[in-house]
Amino acid sequence: MLLVFVRSITPRLRYTFDFIFRDILGMEYSFTQDADQFSFHTGPRMSYTDRPVGDEPFFFATSLLFEKGVHQQEISVFDWESGKVFFATHPKFLLPFDPFAATFYLVSRYEEYLPHKRDQHDRFDARESLAYQKGFLHLPVVDQWAYRIRDLLLHHFPGLTYQRRSYQYISTVDIDNAWAYREKGFVRTVGALGKALFRFDFSSMVDRCAVLLGSRKDPYDTYELLNILQQRYRYPSIYFVLLGDYGEYDRNVSPYRRAFQSLIKSLADYNRCGIHPSYRSGGDAERVRLEKGRLRKMIRRDVTDSRQHFLRIRFPDTYRNLIDCDITDDYSMGYANETGFRAGTCTPFYFYDLEQEHPTHLRIHPFAVMDATLRFYQRVRPEEAMGTVGPLIKAVKAVDGNFVSLWHNESLSEREPWVGWRTVYEELVKSASA
Repeated sequence: MLLVFVRSITPRLRYTFDFIFRDILGMEYSFTQDADQFSFHTGPRMSYTDRPVGDEPFFFATSLLFEKGVHQQEISVFDWESGKVFFATHPKFLLPFDPFAATFYLVSRYEEYLPHKRDQHDRFDARESLAYQKGFLHLPVVDQWAYRIRDLLLHHFPGLTYQRRSYQYISTVDIDNAWAYREKGFVRTVGALGKALFRFDFSSMVDRCAVLLGSRKDPYDTYELLNILQQRYRYPSIYFVLLGDYGEYDRNVSPYRRAFQSLIKSLADYNRCGIHPSYRSGGDAERVRLEKGRLRKMIRRDVTDSRQHFLRIRFPDTYRNLIDCDITDDYSMGYANETGFRAGTCTPFYFYDLEQEHPTHLRIHPFAVMDATLRFYQRVRPEEAMGTVGPLIKAVKAVDGNFVSLWHNESLSEREPWVGWRTVYEELVKSASA
């Protein structure tokens, strides 16, 4: 076991060290504030303080993990050995920056508590983030720092034990609209036909009528294909289902439709299913609880996974609401307008409530890429997509992390605006699951 000398022990300190040493490195550690005990310790040891106790591996501690509250931080980001680092210390130290403070800053989403602009959907914009502005959003820097810490400690203590983790790929699929035409009800169907007629969109009218008459498969019905790919490449999938009441941004099939309920139950028979809290549920725990109850009734088991519709997160309110609704795992940690690692990591972590200064039991699973990001925000052509996705997969594999993708059933439809994207998804899962 690694012994760590510190001047004081705070919730931030313990949270950060648990994440780096136990969650990423699989390494047991303990703290001590007793300099004599530390000096006489004959096993692996390190210090994290303002000055070394002796000749042990020493990491200079900046103030962040020993503060309370949220304050503007003076941060200068610089390149170091082909990576990006900040919370600089001194170039002569073991590391020229404080990797623990930097980890906490990213994983706690400290910058999202500070004043910032929000986009039209009330989201923290990727372009507001330090990672985007300084060019390291595409790297799981926290995991890279953790591996560097491990290697430095192994250099001093070759017998130090740790548990090497395994890379994993997880495909997550959001069902915002189960079908393009089916089960929409009389009013919505007639309204859609009327709009198509007004636009002289006869192709859409023919498609809709063919589906409704049963002579053609609904274009968004791509669930068999998703299952085939999952069986072929052997990776786990999680489906997130939108079950909110109909609204401007919540346009799924009614949760009371029997065919819809049957579809979700069939998916849940072989996969994990989570709730996709509606656009209107932001800040409303009761609405999340209602939607979660609808899913629980469909699949006849408890629902503990979630992902926010439109990735709408506001710290700390959104995650507090999920905790109140007994959600244990959330998959919303990513950006709509940029690919990469919003929290600087590809490792699941527990939400730390900065206002209340304590860690919670809500586990956050970061995702690295979303289909809509590539198609609508970055305007990547299908044949170019793997040029963006491939390096993300490679970066996660290099640190044995979790690569999580976010796709939608409709983006496999091979109809506009998704022509060519079915091939992208298959290339992604083939590469990520290899």
